[in-house]
Amino acid sequence: MSDDGSFGVVEGVSMALGGMIGGGIYAVLGVVTTIAGATTWAAFVLAGVVALCAAYSYTVLNAIADQNGGSVTFVQCFTGNTTLAGMTGWTLLFGYVGSMAMYAFAFGEFAVALPAVPESAFGVPLRPVVSVAAVAGFTGLILLGSRVTGQAENVLVGAKVAILVAFGVGGIAYVYLVSPDPAEYGVGGVASFGPIMAAGVSFVAFQGWQLLFYDQENMSDPVGTTRRAVLISIPAAVLVYVLVAVATYNLAPEALRSHPHTALTDAAARIAGVVGLAEVGAVIMSLSALFSTGSAINATLFSTGHFAKGLLSKDLLPDRVGDASADGVPERTLLSLGVITAALTVVGTLGAITNFASIAFIVVFAAMSALAFRHRDADAVDPVPPAVGAVGAGAFLPLMTWHLYTTRPGTFYTVVALAAFVVGVELLYFERETLAEEIEPVEEILDDVGG
Repeated sequence: MSDDGSFGVVEGVSMALGGMIGGGIYAVLGVVTTIAGATTWAAFVLAGVVALCAAYSYTVLNAIADQNGGSVTFVQCFTGNTTLAGMTGWTLLFGYVGSMAMYAFAFGEFAVALPAVPESAFGVPLRPVVSVAAVAGFTGLILLGSRVTGQAENVLVGAKVAILVAFGVGGIAYVYLVSPDPAEYGVGGVASFGPIMAAGVSFVAFQGWQLLFYDQENMSDPVGTTRRAVLISIPAAVLVYVLVAVATYNLAPEALRSHPHTALTDAAARIAGVVGLAEVGAVIMSLSALFSTGSAINATLFSTGHFAKGLLSKDLLPDRVGDASADGVPERTLLSLGVITAALTVVGTLGAITNFASIAFIVVFAAMSALAFRHRDADAVDPVPPAVGAVGAGAFLPLMTWHLYTTRPGTFYTVVALAAFVVGVELLYFERETLAEEIEPVEEILDDVGG
């Protein structure tokens, strides 16, 4: 952190990595592996490349816009369309809620995986109970004003990343030095549709970086800091994901088939078992997952609350959702986010939540990349990354939905219903005046007929 209290590249990288690695790998690894198998590492690489190109698009839009900001600001600045800006903001808001529900779901899964915690009590499954308790707990902490400082976040993120890197390196060392079976990378399947579809599903694991764009008022050099931070953090996240994916697939293939959401604990147990500490290794990984997913809920809820406050200040959310003039995150806004997140983590499945959140971010990242490509004549814009971001994210969406339709129709219909609900609510809100103008003549005709 700089002398004037603003944060620089180190803190920016820490925040971005915390948003991505904080809960992403624990929540999506099992879902992605069931699709891509041994080529899971390739899915993370592909998703990371598209996310990096989208991040580049954000940084150039940030440089040429009239004001610093994120997706909503860019749409408002470059299109002047308030409805489109509002729908972009709402789509992101629902995407963040989906991410938090995904983290809470994973938090509950890893909690009941601990040896001392039963899967149910009095006939009630404990996973949903733990997930809701986690959301409620972190909502309460934020209402009380509890927040990790930037310097402490550096330490916390460093610890989380160190554990996962140690796990990944240790797992690969185990495969080559201890395991009698050869390492599997699925190289022959890299060119198939599996990794591409899995990359779309894993996209939600690369969404944390853009939250930096909403904290630029705390940076001494907003444009330069955000640019360097996101372009460093995404490749770093890809490296960690690849290490963990390769290690887990080779160490715990059976666990990935039987209980994919917590297969990391089985892989950690196998590594630690070399020195007779299998149970300790599993517990450490479960606790690390609880800490990581918990901190991801906390950080995302806090940032999403501020994002929603920004929407309120621009009249892009109804006033009853919160008071834009309140200090910090408006209480009603935070409670609303917490209630919706808790409901989604109870009634949804991890697959449906993950896919829904990924679709939200795919749509917005593709739109921002296309917007940057439209301004390719500006000196700051190289047209290649925005083109890759727009085409890549645009291709993920139909491939992902087709895969869901053919392999998991129940999840497909759930995701479609959620997406239709979100778009319907957005259109009803932002086009309410137009709709009222169109309905009024119809009402007059009906009144005349009735009279």
